[in-house]
Amino acid sequence: MQYPFKDGTIVDAVVFVKEKIIPVDSKFSLENYEKILNCREAAEKEKLEKLFKQDLKLRIDETAKYVKPGENTMDFAFMFIPSEAIYYDLLINKVGAVQVNTRDLIEYAFKEKHVIIVSPTSFLAYLQTVLQGLRALQIEESAKEIRKHVEMLGRHILSYDDFMKKLGVSMSTAVNHYNNAYKEFKKIDKDVVKISGGESKIEVLAIEKPKIEE
Repeated sequence: MQYPFKDGTIVDAVVFVKEKIIPVDSKFSLENYEKILNCREAAEKEKLEKLFKQDLKLRIDETAKYVKPGENTMDFAFMFIPSEAIYYDLLINKVGAVQVNTRDLIEYAFKEKHVIIVSPTSFLAYLQTVLQGLRALQIEESAKEIRKHVEMLGRHILSYDDFMKKLGVSMSTAVNHYNNAYKEFKKIDKDVVKISGGESKIEVLAIEKPKIEE
C-alpha cells in the first residue's frame, strides 16, 4: 500500500509478482456519480455527466503515470473503481444510470494509456489472468534455458567423439609400431640363430589394432 516511486509519486497499491510490479490506483471520486443519481433536472444531469466523464479521464491519465518500466513495473496499470454499478455503467454504452458515452474512454484507457479499468469482482480475475500469463512466460524461459544447455551438451558430445577418434588413430599407430618392432626383433633372432646354430625361442606377440566402429 502507498508505494513510492523515485520521482516522488505514490500509487495507492502495488502487487509484486517476482521482479515485476503491478501498480493499482484506486483514488476514484464517487461524488459526481452520486449527484447524477440524485439529480432530477435534465440540464443539470447532463452537466454532471460531463463532469463525471472528465473525472474518469483525469483518473485514467493519473493512473497512467504509474506505468514505469524503468522501475520494474509492468507495461500497464490497474485503475480500481470501488463500485460495481459504476463499472457496469462504464461497460455498457449509454445505458444505465449514466447516459454518457464512456466506451471511447475505456478504449482510450487501454489503447493509449495502458490502463485497465477493474471493479471489485473483475480485479481478481484480471490478476489471475496476469499471473497465468507470467507463469507461461516463465515456463517458456525455462524451456529456452534447457534448450540452450542441450545444445551445449550436443557440442561437447561431438567434441568428445572427435577426440576419441583421434585417440583411436593414435592407438592404432602405436600398435602398428609395436607389431613392426616385434617383427624386426624376430628377424634379429633368426640372424643370431643362423650364426650360433642354435634354436629360435622368440615368438612374435602381435597385438590387434583397435577397431573404430562407425
